[in-house]
Amino acid sequence: MGQEILHILWHAAEDTLKLIPLLFLTYLFMEYLEHRAGGKMARAMEKAKKTGPLFGALLGIVPQCGFSGGAANLYAAGTITVGTLLAVFASTSDEMLPILISEQLSLPVILTLLALKLVSGLLLGFLVDLFLHKKDKRNASIHSFCEQEHCHCEENIFLSALKHTIKIVILIFLVTAVLSGLFELLPAEKIAAFWQIPVVGEMLAALIGLIPNCSASVMLTNLYVNGVLGAAPLLSGLIANAGVGLLVLYRVNKKPKENLMITLTLFVFGILFGLTVGRAAQSLLPFLQ
Repeated sequence: MGQEILHILWHAAEDTLKLIPLLFLTYLFMEYLEHRAGGKMARAMEKAKKTGPLFGALLGIVPQCGFSGGAANLYAAGTITVGTLLAVFASTSDEMLPILISEQLSLPVILTLLALKLVSGLLLGFLVDLFLHKKDKRNASIHSFCEQEHCHCEENIFLSALKHTIKIVILIFLVTAVLSGLFELLPAEKIAAFWQIPVVGEMLAALIGLIPNCSASVMLTNLYVNGVLGAAPLLSGLIANAGVGLLVLYRVNKKPKENLMITLTLFVFGILFGLTVGRAAQSLLPFLQ
């Protein structure tokens, strides 16, 4: 038993270590974007009116750390609509993109998944704004966000990228070890079949996606890369996953019922999108490998 555990941990370490160089370069680029263009992106989204969900969805797919948290703060301040907020939440890829790149998936597959995330954000954002026409204004301070969240925006981008890489590598190692252990106990075909059950797979993935932490997107993307998860439940989970966005929203927006409705909307829409668009894409993606 001890040898089997060591064998699993060794292979998990091997699979994880080879990802470090590309992960670091990806996060370095993300940090550069966040420091150079993050403020301009936030101001552009803040000024947007009816086109807010368009800006939100487009900016959401840009790989930036914590942008969904910034959007939550803008919403709590009353400067963006609930549709724009949900567009950011749905399109945010969080850790999906760095992992897909580091695992060297084909460019058409990566672009297709990003495009579907963009479409989900656009669709959800505009539909919600169309039906709600929310114009509520709040008095929260946007400029206090960094101080409140202790994001250390002034940090050296190399050090920040290194810290982020180390955190994600640890998460990937743990997830990979758990997955390897599951593969030893259960045949991969049975696990995959369980996730492919219509509605059940999408619901479970969306529930995992609601975890307000990057570990959710790490787990879901790793399951997809390892062939356990199909594109439909992957999209359901990633649409429901808003990174730290929901965590920040519950902290800065002092309306619990409103926060709960936003969470429920994200969860239900993720399931529906996965069952419809995701199921259609699932049959297409293998041809793009």
